[in-house]
Amino acid sequence: MTRISVTIDGLSYDDDVEPRLLFVHYLRDRLGLVGTTIGCDTSNCGACTVLFDGDSVKSCTMLAVQADGGEVTTIQGLSPAGASQDELHPLQRAFHTHHALQCGYCTPGMIMASAGFLAEHPDPSDDEIRHGLEGNLCRCTGYQNIVRAVSAAAAEMRAAPAGAGLEEGART
Repeated sequence: MTRISVTIDGLSYDDDVEPRLLFVHYLRDRLGLVGTTIGCDTSNCGACTVLFDGDSVKSCTMLAVQADGGEVTTIQGLSPAGASQDELHPLQRAFHTHHALQCGYCTPGMIMASAGFLAEHPDPSDDEIRHGLEGNLCRCTGYQNIVRAVSAAAAEMRAAPAGAGLEEGART
């Protein structure tokens, strides 16, 4: 067993984990954070995407021991628990408003990948959004509404006062 300390959605965790435990299984099975979905376990679909130290990563490709000392935001930490539609993160609200989901399985990973992308590209074109999300697959939507949602969320986040957006939702 290996001891890790990690901050997830603003809460600190100290745990002993098997050295080969995948981070996605740590999140879901050990911590009960089931908003992070498992799609393929091979990094092809992106359903398990989380933010690790501000970068979007596929949690099925990292070991729990690699999270030691890091800060993680999952879909569940993006907005406050029990948040109303008005309290949701702009990406969550935009995905709802622009019908950017159907079955919803890929949605947590798609939103988290979008959050990481928008942190680096706050004013993207539609082509840049498509390129930025290429590692995340959706079998239902055809992607156009996802691109519209990310674009709308980007515009809302740019218009928000400094410090609002991901940081505010992730720390509330």
